[in-house]
Amino acid sequence: MKLLKILAMASALIAFPMSVLGSEIKVALDSPTDLERSGSYVWAHNFTEALKERGLNAREIPRDAMGGEAEKLDQLSMGLLEVSLSDVNSVARIDPFIFGVRLPYLFDGVSHMDRALTEGDVLSRINENIKHAGVRLLTLAPLGPPSGIITTRKAVTQPEDMADLRMRAIDDVQNALYRAWGGSGTIVAWGEVAAAMQTGIVDGYINTSLVPIMFGQTDIISYYTDTNVMNALRAVLVSDDWYQGLSEQERSIVDESVGIANQANRAWLQDITPKVLNELRENGVEVTTLSAESRDRFRELSRSVYDQTELTPAQVETWTDLAEKTR
Repeated sequence: MKLLKILAMASALIAFPMSVLGSEIKVALDSPTDLERSGSYVWAHNFTEALKERGLNAREIPRDAMGGEAEKLDQLSMGLLEVSLSDVNSVARIDPFIFGVRLPYLFDGVSHMDRALTEGDVLSRINENIKHAGVRLLTLAPLGPPSGIITTRKAVTQPEDMADLRMRAIDDVQNALYRAWGGSGTIVAWGEVAAAMQTGIVDGYINTSLVPIMFGQTDIISYYTDTNVMNALRAVLVSDDWYQGLSEQERSIVDESVGIANQANRAWLQDITPKVLNELRENGVEVTTLSAESRDRFRELSRSVYDQTELTPAQVETWTDLAEKTR
């Protein structure tokens, strides 16, 4: 079925004029086109506009128009799609080393992560390991402030409050995190999360505080706990064949546009972070700030998950050393 979808999309692309195939840069979005509340769209929009201002033909492609995560990755690797705002797990399936950015409580925030990525030349390392799959990682784009605990039935003020909660997980590692905190989880696709909360299949999920606002879920959720578990990120992936096929001037424009989009995204993040919790409150969501003791307990319990990812012990040590060196 997936192959048929890809072949259909390829046929549609073949039907386009050759001038479009030769010049258009398609940027596949992952979120609503909301410059106030979506960090990944702030990144994508500024990137696309920077390309156009410098003479390249770029176009934003609406969320899901190019298929789901797997379909987008396949199209990137086949050269049918140039740029995608993708799940970090899409990269992790090729090179698990990137999973370090999702280790709970490893980084104090996005600025800390950025310093570690630069110090360790992490993107170069990852790109060397994923080039055989036909994709390249340009950067990581924060969705919003670091992730917290979003719930429907009860506020979470300490790990013990997780005991009777079943949370939506994106993968087995996140399930392990819920177990480490004394709760449980079940994997639910993002498109089904709202209905799963409304029907009681899950009691909430972990994400940045902007997500329930951006996706109109404030009438479903009741509580947000500002735990700062990990940075909420999207991986900006490109087709490696497309990138390597650019002229020197074109590649310079793309790289410059990445820098412009990174700067715009980080400036937006700094501006929105102090505002978003108040916006949740204005939408009827009860916001909890953890005590220092509770935060330390969440952090200590989370450490056991480091050994339950696909990272090797040596890779975990590399990430923890980078984090400490740049803290």
